[in-house]
Amino acid sequence: MMMPAPSSPGFRPLEALAALRAVLRDPDDTSQVFRLLSAMSGRTPHALARRFGVSRPGVALLETRPALLPRLRDREALAALPDGSLGRAYLDFLGADGLTADGLVEASAAGERAIDDGEAWIGDRLRDSHDLWHVVTGYRGDLLGEASLLAFTFAQTRAPGIGVLVAAALVRAGDPDARRLIADGFFRGVRAAWLPAVAWEQLLAVDLDEVRRRLRVGPPPHYEPFFARELAAGGLLAPRAA
Repeated sequence: MMMPAPSSPGFRPLEALAALRAVLRDPDDTSQVFRLLSAMSGRTPHALARRFGVSRPGVALLETRPALLPRLRDREALAALPDGSLGRAYLDFLGADGLTADGLVEASAAGERAIDDGEAWIGDRLRDSHDLWHVVTGYRGDLLGEASLLAFTFAQTRAPGIGVLVAAALVRAGDPDARRLIADGFFRGVRAAWLPAVAWEQLLAVDLDEVRRRLRVGPPPHYEPFFARELAAGGLLAPRAA
């Protein structure tokens, strides 16, 4: 397969390298994550759009283009959903780490917008559903949880920028258990239903265990969360302790 030329808007290696170094220094700098994904997007937006076009759920979503973000912003409506539902679990996930449904919107401004309107809608939907993916997979918002969800996402999208982040996480992971958790995220993504084309709006009131069964994500993993604030100065670029 022919690789895009270095001048391609979707393949800017120097910018990608700078963004990767920034993320390794500060893994909580989400704007740099989006910058990296944009600099290495390549043909990924086109490939995702093509897959949407041959998927029955994807075609239905593209025809109606529902707006997911307003549903996720409505905390009162989410709080009124049944106990144990996906929507209530999502609300709890936000509250546990002080997050909001808009948390990734501002950070994503660092990335370049897709030219095609359909591709832009798909990209926004993937961004807005990110924390729903956290909830259904059971990965928390800590470093290990994010790295494992990125591995899951790479299996689902094959986005090269996400692959680079996963590779960096595997290299910098401190112990074999962490590497196994991240690697298992990839294999869970391979086995699962294709989450980009999921009609999340229809699942918010459904019991979370039932959602996990339908999407074939398996049970949530048990692990000890590790947060970026626990890193030494220099983040993941800091020398490891002997």
